[in-house]
Amino acid sequence: MPSLHPGLALVPFLLIGVALAQAPDRGAPAEAPAAAAEAQPDAADGPVRSYEVTFTPTGNGELDSAMEGVSALRRLRESVPTSAEGLVARALQDLGQLRNALRSEGYYGGTPSITLAGEPPDAPNLAARLAARGPDPVPVVVGAQTGPQYRVSTATLRPYVPDTDIAEAGEVAGLGPGDPARAAAVNAAQETLLQRLREAGHPFASVPGRDITVDHDTKTMEIVYRVQPGPRARFAQPVVEGSENVDPVVLRRATGVLTDESYDPRELDRVRRDVLALGVFGTVRARTGERLDPDGRLPVTFLVAERPFRAVGITAGYETRYGPTVRAYWEHRNIFGGAERLRVEGEISRTAQPGVSGTGARLSANLRQPWFAGLNATAVTDVALLRERLLAYDRDAVTAGFSLERKIDPRLTATIGIAGDIGRTTEVDRSISYRLVSLPLGMRYDGTDSLLDPTRGYRASLVVAPTLSFAETTSTFVRVRGTGSAYFDLTGDKGSVLALRAGFGTLAGADALEVPPHLRFYAGGGGSVRGYDFQTIGPRRANNTPRGGLSLAEGSVELRQRISGPYGVAVFLDAGTVGETAGLDFGALRLGGGVGFRYATAIGPIRADVALPLSKLPGNSGYGLYVGIGQAF
Repeated sequence: MPSLHPGLALVPFLLIGVALAQAPDRGAPAEAPAAAAEAQPDAADGPVRSYEVTFTPTGNGELDSAMEGVSALRRLRESVPTSAEGLVARALQDLGQLRNALRSEGYYGGTPSITLAGEPPDAPNLAARLAARGPDPVPVVVGAQTGPQYRVSTATLRPYVPDTDIAEAGEVAGLGPGDPARAAAVNAAQETLLQRLREAGHPFASVPGRDITVDHDTKTMEIVYRVQPGPRARFAQPVVEGSENVDPVVLRRATGVLTDESYDPRELDRVRRDVLALGVFGTVRARTGERLDPDGRLPVTFLVAERPFRAVGITAGYETRYGPTVRAYWEHRNIFGGAERLRVEGEISRTAQPGVSGTGARLSANLRQPWFAGLNATAVTDVALLRERLLAYDRDAVTAGFSLERKIDPRLTATIGIAGDIGRTTEVDRSISYRLVSLPLGMRYDGTDSLLDPTRGYRASLVVAPTLSFAETTSTFVRVRGTGSAYFDLTGDKGSVLALRAGFGTLAGADALEVPPHLRFYAGGGGSVRGYDFQTIGPRRANNTPRGGLSLAEGSVELRQRISGPYGVAVFLDAGTVGETAGLDFGALRLGGGVGFRYATAIGPIRADVALPLSKLPGNSGYGLYVGIGQAF
């Protein structure tokens, strides 16, 4: 690097304009007193002088935004009236702020310019001339001669205290020789190295000093970050504050997984989200201590606010040829005081398919117990009474199940359980009483950004259920069901989303007639292949009613487009097939397509889809209408 000379300057104020450039609606602290004084100009200041501001583009959009963001002329024009003298003072102040904006974008040789009615703000007696103008607003033009954008020559790290090991900070990331000398990039590189140190166990990592040298001859900048890692630390036993009705033992278990673990902000946030997922708190914030405790551990406090423990709700849906479905529930989120959630739910449905009479109903209870028996797992108990009246079969049954869920990581959950099902099914050609015992094993992954309206990420689930059946004969079989979906934000603002879905199922180890009909596979209807009647895709009996099969394959492609505000539309294509054997059979693939309307609400989008079958089946209607809350998948 060349030796120091008058053209070489230390620039400690590199980042002065950054916060202002990124927050155009916040007033600069230095402007606030002046703004308050100008709100009611006194007689000495003269009458209020209106003005209009025009920004001349520089050719760099980020610089233009930064200049507009720091400009008091723009920010205060309507909210804080000013006199002619105040207008001149405001313009002179803006020159300094605009100079900082130029430097924040790497234009260290740039020169800002402001004219008031065609004159510079430092012109002699300008205020008097502006005051004497007619009633029309004073034209104010803001611009800049940018000159070349300076570039980074080197960006290096040095310990703030000599001989301190800073190897865990790594190298400077995202900022290297030849990059524009933008303040935002300099800040981002610093945050990256601090994040590395914190994730390596240093909670108090900092950059107490930064040496920034600008060479105006070569139009380059040299940056030296002076790094202080601070001590390595482990978490102390966390403390929970704000809970009045939840068992402290459960909270100590839920947060205690951090105890004596190496400090990592990612782990801290994971546990915070796990505490929030208990369902008893509306907010959960994590606060770390400003110093280590006497044992050299980092104190952690979770600040929580309890939410209402009781809730009731009702939802409804409708689709043609299946009919309406109404569901209501009552829920207590802290039924025994240990964040246990009891949900009692009732559902009534009535199919509109010809030849089907009677109303379907379901009454169920679900109990979730976190940290069951002191284990880092949630126990789930289900009991249900069922009455199904469908074209494929009628069913009356009692079901019960118990399972344990364990989060392997924040997005991946594993389950293992046991389930029983006792009931009677009636098909066109036979009725059977059955008893089933199964051992379902499952994995579930959810990396999406929303439960009801995902715009990016992936989901997948897989359930394998070895089952012992006592019906007309005793048999064993394995039922496998898997689904996956992916979401792509095409525009980056959630305005256009491409959603893909795929699913499969197989029943191995038994013939179709050995499997109770409610466990066979069907396709068609909402959530499957829209445009076809419910469960009508697949093998059929002699009277043309669905019989179900031993394999399933489904897929969907949907483009969701926001139109304006909460309004949106969707176009989609669904496909599905059901096979006679356990192997996937694509020979009878059915396609359905259509369009939909979406209206965004706080709890998820209201959805109305209209779909047509691309190959109509005998007895099916010529279209399908589907209404509900949440996306189709």
